Amino acid sequence: MSAGYFSALSHLECSRTGERSEADAVQGTSAAGAPLLARYDLERVRARVTREEIAGRAPDLWRYREVLPVRDPRHIVSLGEGMTPLLPLPRYGAELGVPGLLMKDEGLIPTGSFKARGAAVGVSRAAELGVRGIAMPTNGNAGAAWSVYAARAGLRSLIAMPVDAPEITRRECVVAGAELYLVDGLIGDAGRLVAAAVAGREGYQEVSTLKEPYRLEGKKTMGYEIVEQLGWRAPDVILYPTGGGVGIIGIHKALREMRELGWLSGELPRLVAVQAAGCAPIVEAFERGERESVPFPDARTVAFGITVPKALGDFLVLDAVRETGGTALAVTDEELLAAQRALARAEGAFVCPEGAACFAAVGRLRESGWLRGGERVVVLNTGSGLKYPETVAVDVPTLPVDGRIPARP
Repeated sequence: MSAGYFSALSHLECSRTGERSEADAVQGTSAAGAPLLARYDLERVRARVTREEIAGRAPDLWRYREVLPVRDPRHIVSLGEGMTPLLPLPRYGAELGVPGLLMKDEGLIPTGSFKARGAAVGVSRAAELGVRGIAMPTNGNAGAAWSVYAARAGLRSLIAMPVDAPEITRRECVVAGAELYLVDGLIGDAGRLVAAAVAGREGYQEVSTLKEPYRLEGKKTMGYEIVEQLGWRAPDVILYPTGGGVGIIGIHKALREMRELGWLSGELPRLVAVQAAGCAPIVEAFERGERESVPFPDARTVAFGITVPKALGDFLVLDAVRETGGTALAVTDEELLAAQRALARAEGAFVCPEGAACFAAVGRLRESGWLRGGERVVVLNTGSGLKYPETVAVDVPTLPVDGRIPARP
């Protein structure tokens, strides 16, 4: 990989003020307390790299290395993440009246969720900058991913998650050797405990959502992949399950970078932020016409990964939705669980409840006329349904060994 390898990382930029920060030092948020965004010398990339060259590279997210922050390939920590399939869903799409429906299936990525993308890039850059341990609050999947990649890099990991987080994710943390704590509260409560712990630990970096710059860079590769997989054309609509919002912010960033690189032309796809009715702060802010959300009270949903009462980057999510002519909407737990079952029966795809929320939203948007039916629509399934066995009730008959299966149910 080293031949011709380079990263065009230039500097970091405050997402609120535009103030520049040094990229080659461990950084958290900006002086204004806002997320820092990685910026690249895109003219240099455009002069040296073509889409055709990228097509000949290994099928992982590091194929876009020029617009990723790791400067030396020796620091790359990888488990083969990236280039997940973009699957047509003809039967389910026909049921919804959206025959051009596609699914970007992140359930097939290492650790079983899209969080592996952010962990791969974030851990790689942390190791390159000399970090010895990472610490984070999580709703489950991010902690699992970061602990696994930290182990791969030889770093320590400190993870705190709500006691109600999916049990499988805590097992992933434990098997990877993480220092894991369960918190009787929500992710914000876990975050406060982690921040206090990191303050007393030399060499640790807090890598909470958008409190370091490089998780976002891993997540943005979903946008690059979707466009490349469609022949360097954008779909009409992209739906994304939104908690902390890193994925939709990253996809929007990728789309804008590709347009500046000349790799993508025309209108950007309409971005749709999907939340659960039990935790919908961004949807409420969108409907009120506000740029920021307010903390959502008594947040609770079966789609645990998007239970984020107040996201640090909420204003970036809302900017992405509005700038692309998109929308934000919330679906109930009943709707998303019904969509999960319907998709599995129609297409054989067992998706996570967060991804199922987006499929429920497709149906709602088609019914309302926001989707006319002729669009090419991409839904991000952000994880495997196998990580959420509690979402499927199993009530089937048990037969004696000398019993008989009915000829017809």
